[in-house]
Amino acid sequence: MRAWFRPGSFGVGLLCVAVTLLPVAAGAAEKLGVALYGSNGHQLRPDTLATHAHARLVGVAGVRATNLPPEVKRYASLDEVLADPAVGLVSLCSPRRADQARDAIRCLEAGKHVYAEKPSALTEAELDQILAVAKRTGKQFHEMAGTVFVQPYAAMRRRVSEGAVGEVIQILVQKSYRYGATRPQDEAIDGGMFLQVGIHAARMIEHAGGVRIASIEGWETTTGKPAKEAGEGKIAGVAQIRLENGGLATIVMNYLNPAGTPLPHGNETLRIFGTKGFIESVDGGARTRLVTSAGIVEPLEPTPAAQDYFDRVAAHLVTGAALPLTLDEELHPLRMLLRAKETLRRSAPKP
Repeated sequence: MRAWFRPGSFGVGLLCVAVTLLPVAAGAAEKLGVALYGSNGHQLRPDTLATHAHARLVGVAGVRATNLPPEVKRYASLDEVLADPAVGLVSLCSPRRADQARDAIRCLEAGKHVYAEKPSALTEAELDQILAVAKRTGKQFHEMAGTVFVQPYAAMRRRVSEGAVGEVIQILVQKSYRYGATRPQDEAIDGGMFLQVGIHAARMIEHAGGVRIASIEGWETTTGKPAKEAGEGKIAGVAQIRLENGGLATIVMNYLNPAGTPLPHGNETLRIFGTKGFIESVDGGARTRLVTSAGIVEPLEPTPAAQDYFDRVAAHLVTGAALPLTLDEELHPLRMLLRAKETLRRSAPKP
């Protein structure tokens, strides 16, 4: 399932999705009832949910979208979403990311599963609180962690896991977004550059490179930010990483992708170097190749039947199908970034 993203919607619109297991025709499998909450970021597409194999949209809150089917409810608040027994899962894109951990806990305590936009928490303590409530309530919590389960990263993940580059020794990730007039300067709105941009890069390292992050040291800067933009928002950052196998990784992240170019909004590069060669994707996935002593494969062959991460989560909840990641693997990139961000907060000059 593709994400639904409306540029400039941060902190403005409110979209809620909730999911429960709803009965369908006799002999057919039950579908998960989904409700959407918040439009601050990427949200599930209502039109895709209309034909989803394992989920069905039952309601939205604060959605500007028109042409919703008449059976889809429009809730006035998250409280109304949680009071509806038809809702089994809430897709969270909270208006303020700083409130999202609390919103997730409310959903879990109301007996709903949660599928949360990144970053799903702004501190490691918040993340642990969410997981503790999920364990206590028996409800599942997942982040929208599908970065490498779309092409070409799904193909890179497959080739690396097959040993195409040998043992992974070094990884380079670049994520470069356009700045945009609506870029939040309050990190409480979208989590800030280090978390909301860096999470994609950290997932690429772990979920495509197949090697866990052991430690991160990071830096951020406001240098070059438009003078009229007051606030704590950063414009560029870097992270140096030690991997658990002794390898190294580097993340370059910024809001310096020039407007008016053919490059995608989130222009990105992923290069994974190993003992047998390297594999790479550049220009936002436009060019891919595998380079080894046996030759060059260019472009990479797409992975058959690559699935969106929500599709996998919904199938897991409805049919018990295995997920491609354990919950620890899913959330470990975020956990490591949260630790690095906390160090940055402590070292920041006091106003």
